[in-house]
Amino acid sequence: MTNPLIRLENIHKTYFNGDLAVEVLHGLSLDIEAGEFVAIMGASGSGKSTLMNILGCLDSATGGRYLLDGEDISDLDTDELAALRRRTFGFVFQNYNLISTSTAQENVEVPAIYAGTPAAERQARAAELLTTLKLGDRLDHRPSQLSGGQQQRVSIARALMNGGRIILADEPTGALDSQSGEEVMALLRAMHAEGHTIIVITHAREVAERADRLIEIRDGQILSDRTKRRIPDQTAPQRLKQNISEGAAAIADFSEAVKMSFRALRANLFRTILTLLGIIIGVSSVVAMLAIGTGAQKSILDRINAMGSDLLLIRPSMANFRGTGSIVTLVPEDADAILELPNVATAVPEVTGSVTLRYGNVDYQSQADGTVPAFTMAKSWRVERGDFINQNDVNTYAPVAVLGTTVAKTLFPDGADPIGKYVLVQKIPFQIIGVMESKGASGGGNDQDDVVIVPLSTANLRLFGQKHVRTITVQVKDGDLIDTTQDQIQALLDRRHKADDTMITNMSSIRETVTKTSNTMTLFLGSVAAISLLVGGIGVMNIMLVSVTERTREIGVRMATGARTRDILIQFITEALVVSAIGGALGVVLGLGIGVIARTLGAPINFSIAPVALAFACAFATGLIFGFLPARKASRLQPAVALSSE
Repeated sequence: MTNPLIRLENIHKTYFNGDLAVEVLHGLSLDIEAGEFVAIMGASGSGKSTLMNILGCLDSATGGRYLLDGEDISDLDTDELAALRRRTFGFVFQNYNLISTSTAQENVEVPAIYAGTPAAERQARAAELLTTLKLGDRLDHRPSQLSGGQQQRVSIARALMNGGRIILADEPTGALDSQSGEEVMALLRAMHAEGHTIIVITHAREVAERADRLIEIRDGQILSDRTKRRIPDQTAPQRLKQNISEGAAAIADFSEAVKMSFRALRANLFRTILTLLGIIIGVSSVVAMLAIGTGAQKSILDRINAMGSDLLLIRPSMANFRGTGSIVTLVPEDADAILELPNVATAVPEVTGSVTLRYGNVDYQSQADGTVPAFTMAKSWRVERGDFINQNDVNTYAPVAVLGTTVAKTLFPDGADPIGKYVLVQKIPFQIIGVMESKGASGGGNDQDDVVIVPLSTANLRLFGQKHVRTITVQVKDGDLIDTTQDQIQALLDRRHKADDTMITNMSSIRETVTKTSNTMTLFLGSVAAISLLVGGIGVMNIMLVSVTERTREIGVRMATGARTRDILIQFITEALVVSAIGGALGVVLGLGIGVIARTLGAPINFSIAPVALAFACAFATGLIFGFLPARKASRLQPAVALSSE
């Protein structure tokens, strides 16, 4: 004996609502042969809809076995069940469940799209089916433009699109008038004659009596099962033509997902426009701000370059470092000699080294800087409180110190005024005479305020025990003559040292400040971009979450017609990407327009391809990231649950 087409063995189905368990099917067993016309009848709450969902692989039983062509489907995963629905089943629903944004022909094509059927082939097949069902002049009509009977015929055409070996009709006449109901039942009878296995779920006895076999269920169990007419020729199912590309289970191509996305977005145009505004504002602000910011930065650098650097930094060459790291070439007298040259405003010798500071019970490791009074002018660094060291302090080897703000806050955390206090530097008492204003981190990230400044002579004699200095900073009077001055200084040092043992670098605190400002501006613009695009991304997530909620039944229909988890995921991610891409493109255009207007008004603007590409790429990435969670939520819906949503 051959296996029946469908065999249910001791099927149980229990629904859980928190701790409450409700069993709907109680050990139901049933065989259905290929080619039968079966009606399953029962009152509301009898379990017939649950049975249909299990038969159509829209839901799974909690107990028992379901054999389809002898294969136990409990071993199949979600995508394999989708492939089974795509190959075997066609669904005709009471409420038609057509996609409102698609035409009649596009609705019929849906199962073939997920089967991977080429566009031309599926369009011809859909048109042929609709023409056969007397809807040839309604191909481009949307569901709202069709009567109830016409919508049900579209639903039947969709069920037949991939062959529909088993047609499951759930209350197919329930929403129709009597004449339309008769026409639908006649169509089901004609489909049966062609070899389809027809299973009608109904509560109406007059509909059930039209079937060859009537199964009545009550309270989740079969009450009666009677065959009124002989089962037709069993070879009839073999005559069915399977209109499906086996193994091609993905959407035929990405363009189909894009087309469906445009239809879905067009259906809620106003909401889509509001979402686009978030992306447009984010991208345009990034493009405009980067253009204005880089233009301003370039303008500042151009001005600085036009002014020229007015500082020179003199260091010993690398060959003059001892193994201990101390410097042996430059001496304070070199600075005095350099100061005699024309165009030299100041020459500031410095010696630095690590020292231990102590005040009260606080020990702190910091950097000591021995220097001269002109230090503040050369470094453009002012004293915030108190006084700076003077020439008398240098001449008398005075043990006085000026603190950087970091050192002051560390040694005096209670906010006490340090002026006049004594601090131990390498166990030697120094009187604090001033506190420098805060300068912050340097371009290399070092804290410039973590320093204690003392007279050069005192540092050499009492702290470091040496006569040489580490650097000499030279400030020139005329920046245009800086190259000449540099050559003069180099020649002077070569004569004094009788060797080429120093190196001079053009350097200025202004350039450091510009670098620091540029980094801050870049961070600021990046923050603006991140916030703007974040707002746009939240808008994308919002529209997608709302879309998933509103289109839950559509998702169920797509799953019933064979869409896999990946197909649903791709569909909704594509919609998010389409919104982001459109918003990104419009945002780029708007940002460039704002830049052009700003340039017209005299603002320095610098357009480049990199910020534009970055802004558009960020918009695209925003759509992908923020669209993923709603898409994932949609792809994980159960078909039966999705179809039953309101």
